[in-house]
Amino acid sequence: MQTLSRAAMAARVAQDIPEGWYVNLGIGIPTMVADHVGADREVIFHSENGVLGMGPAPPADQIDPWLINAGKQHVTLLRGGAYVHHADSFAMIRGGHLDLCVLGAFEVAENGDIANWATSENDTAPAVGGAMDLAAGAKRLWVVMEHTTKDGRSKLARRCSYPLTAVGAVKRVFTNMAVLDILADGFHVVEMAEGLTREALMAATDAALHF
Repeated sequence: MQTLSRAAMAARVAQDIPEGWYVNLGIGIPTMVADHVGADREVIFHSENGVLGMGPAPPADQIDPWLINAGKQHVTLLRGGAYVHHADSFAMIRGGHLDLCVLGAFEVAENGDIANWATSENDTAPAVGGAMDLAAGAKRLWVVMEHTTKDGRSKLARRCSYPLTAVGAVKRVFTNMAVLDILADGFHVVEMAEGLTREALMAATDAALHF
């Protein structure tokens, strides 16, 4: 079965972001989105720890050890970018100044609920962090994630089984298998990975799909 790599998923998200938008990138695959916006475009990336105007990841020999994103990864600052206080960063989030937030998730439900944190000791995201603020404050919420877990369980669910981050907030989901919009009646398939059949996509998805 042909599916997209994590880099290709990030590039697909970048393709849909309109010119001039202010966009927060969450931890995980979302942080890679900044690597796929060309220098000929203007998208202003925000990181909740206080970076506005974030650029792509730096070459190994040009790392600034003091410049990191919310996932503690080294990033660059584009011309005109700025560092801001954490409180000012969250004022941008809570004040509705972000056009879009892109998050990873454990699960997304067909009604737009998102679960992207958990409380068990083995989870890599043991606390909700700023995700609740972002889901509530950004004008739009998109999710980019693998379509299934490592053991094959669908991450597109009828109802989330993990603790919720936000209710009814997600508008679009990008996975390694498909791009899906969430409308009033559930998941609508916008496009599928090249070579993937409808039957294969439905078999990998717990929730109902509309084509």
